[in-house]
Order: sequence, then structure tokens, then C-alpha cells
Amino acid sequence: MEDTYDVVVCGTGLTECILSGLLSHEGKKVLHIDRNPFYGGEGASLNLTSLWKLFRNGVEPPKELGTNRDWNIDLIPKFIMANGKLVKILLKTKVAKYLEWKPIDGTYVFQMKEGGMFSKGGATIQKVPSNDKEALHSDLMTFWEKKNCRNFFIFVQKYNPKDPKTYDGLDLFKQPFSAVVKKFDLAINTVDFIGHAVALYTNDEFLTRPAIEAIDKIKLYMDSIGRYGDNSPFIYPIYGLGGIPEGFSRMCAIFGGTFMLNKDIDKVLFDADGKVCGVQSGTEICKTKMLICNPTYAINTGLTNKVKSIGKVIRCICIMDHPIPGTGPKGKEISSVQIIIPQRQLGRKSDLYVMMVSGIQQVCKSGFYIAIISGTCETENPEKELEPAFAILGGVKEKFITVSQVWTPATDFKDGMIVTKSLDPTSHFESATEDVLNLYKIITGKDLDLENLPEDTEEQ
Repeated sequence: MEDTYDVVVCGTGLTECILSGLLSHEGKKVLHIDRNPFYGGEGASLNLTSLWKLFRNGVEPPKELGTNRDWNIDLIPKFIMANGKLVKILLKTKVAKYLEWKPIDGTYVFQMKEGGMFSKGGATIQKVPSNDKEALHSDLMTFWEKKNCRNFFIFVQKYNPKDPKTYDGLDLFKQPFSAVVKKFDLAINTVDFIGHAVALYTNDEFLTRPAIEAIDKIKLYMDSIGRYGDNSPFIYPIYGLGGIPEGFSRMCAIFGGTFMLNKDIDKVLFDADGKVCGVQSGTEICKTKMLICNPTYAINTGLTNKVKSIGKVIRCICIMDHPIPGTGPKGKEISSVQIIIPQRQLGRKSDLYVMMVSGIQQVCKSGFYIAIISGTCETENPEKELEPAFAILGGVKEKFITVSQVWTPATDFKDGMIVTKSLDPTSHFESATEDVLNLYKIITGKDLDLENLPEDTEEQ
């Protein structure tokens, strides 16, 4: 460690690993360290022994769960948008060749339905329609609502940002999305699943934002379906999400990066001008003019002024011996799914998310399923906030709950210390990828070129 590096990176989460890989490729001399004995940081995938040690130290996992080699359990639930920016980075950097993907079987949304003459009301989960044809057959809407939703989806499918004629008389850059809702006469429940389960917003603020933002997100969702699977826009790496930061770590090492696990820093060193000049671990000092770290390294070295909390997130890992009921005919439920519970359905300020994977993704023993619930804490009893999600699961064998602060940088990075953001409770990596791209531009002064990509991972 007693050497000089262009960049020192602390933490092996997704953001830190992508940046270390990109910067090493740029010719930077990179030292990448992590206090943990594993890659991935808060986004790691753990075996049974590691999971029990983290949550129930001193207790042995139940024998019926099998051996460590059968399990790769994500600490944070996320899927990857098939046509999103993270996939483009994976293809551009050729890290995709280290990963094997499985499409997620379906995306569902939770809805409280009113009872009618021929139907019962109450809580239900339904598949999210993603195009005009599916809209006409969706049980989320009444007959007339289906027609309006179909017309809206046709509008989005025909929309071309370079052709104002496809804007259908709307000023998408100035008018809010609520104007689009009014034009197509979309019902409240329709807006709910479009905004939260298709555009994937966490709250209703999108209604007052320029319409172009939501339209772009909806179009991304539509474009992602069919790229690797026909029923969902999401894909997931075999053996868990931990393989993604590991892939970028491998890229960094190929281009000369140095890695140290089980290594922490005690102090960040600054020169007389207040600029980063090194980091210290015990008696060892490493010289550098740039430090990239996740928020916990700033906090643990006493630099709490570098970060600020923007709330708390609760996550619950659930081990089950059955798939989630209602995702197919009884006995034929799908083996991987995302379920979004929009805020309005529960009277919350933000959404709840449920992600489930299984042995198909090589993350658990055959016959078992892993469901992870996440959401922003809104009360002093966050576990109780998850009760609607637990009801959807239909019972669990084991559950592991964490409540974590969500940190964001509190200062600019002019002193050479760059702090990344905590992973948010959303069900995908698009916001984390935006953080990577923004930091890359701050560090290098240029945008990461995501054009001229190979069509799929087989071309790597």
C-alpha cells in the first residue's frame, strides 16, 4: 500500500467497481480496497454461511437449506433494465463476457380494486401491460380505461424525439405529464401503474415534471421487453448481482489495478491547500490526489461533513419454499418476478418493491425461492410498513431485515475526495448508473461514449 497511485477507490460496490474499471482502462494507476472479505459492498451476493454470520452470528443455517455452493443471496434487490445504461456500459467495456443472463419471467403491480356487480374487490396483483395489445387484455382496467391506455401506448410507440409531428399536439418539453394524462383521459389507477410500474417512478412527482421525462422512461421499458425475454424488461445475472462488481474488478486488474480485500483506511490525508494527498491505514500511507469512496468510508474516518442522510431504507431478505401466489395458475406460478406496490394503493409517500428469484438463476437450492422486499422508511416501525408485501409472499421460512441510512454527497469534489451515493430502494440500477456516468464526467471531463455497441453479449 505504501506507494503512489493516481486514484484510490474504497469500497467494492457497483459504482466504485465500475469507476475503478473505467479509470484503469483510461491508463490511471488504481488502488482498490475494501474492508470486507468479499466483493460487492452493500450490493454483494452471499452464501449461507456468510449470510448467517452477518445476521445471526454463532447460529448455524438449517440443514434443509443445503450447502453454501447452492446459495448466492443478494443483500440488495435490483434487476437490470435490458436496454438500460448499465447493459450499455457492460457491453462497451466487454465486462458482459464475464456474465451469463436470465430474463425475469414477469413484472406485476399491486392494486386495490373496487368490487363490482360481477367481481370482488380487494388487494390483487396483476401483470403490467407494456403495449397496446396487452392493455386491451389487462385486468387492471375497465373496458373504457383499456381503450384509453391502448391509445396512450400507441402514442408512445410512435413517438420519435426528432419528429415533432409524433408529439400529437403536445409540448412534451414544457407541459407536465399531467397534461398527457388529461389528453388521453387516463384513469387514476391507470396512471398509477404507468407511472410506477412502467416508468418506474418512486412517487407521484412525475405528474408535475416535463412530460418528456416520463415518456422517455416508458419508451425505455417498452424497448427493453423482447431484447432478452418476452415477458419482462428485466434481466438478471446467474449466481447473483455480486458478479457485476466482480466483473469490473477483473477489468481493473487486467489494466493494472491493485486490489486489497480485508483492508480499511483510518484517515484521509489533505495537504496545506485542503486537497487530498493520501490515505492512511495503520502505519501505512498511500499517496494519491484522488479518492473515490462510498459514504461509510467518509463517515468512519470522521469526515461526516462530506455526506448527508436523505432518509432510511428497509430491506428484508426472505427465504421461501414456494413461488409467490397469484403470478400464474396455482402450481404454475412463475419463478422470477418483480412486484411494485405503488404508494397511493397503501396511502404511503413512496412505493414498496418485491423481487423474487429462484434456482433458475442459480442463487438458491432447487425447491427454494429468495424474495427481497425494499422501501423507504416512513414511520418509526418500518417492519410493520412491509406487512402488505409479506401478505403477497404467502409465508416465509427465514427472514433477515436491515434498516440503513441512504447517504448522498454533501459537498462538491474540488478537493479530490469523491463520495458515491448509497443504493436507493428502487428495483433497478438506472439511478446508480446515472451516478456512475455523472462521476465519470466530473473525473475525466468527458461523457462516457455509449454509442456503437455490439448487439448482444455473444459478440464480445
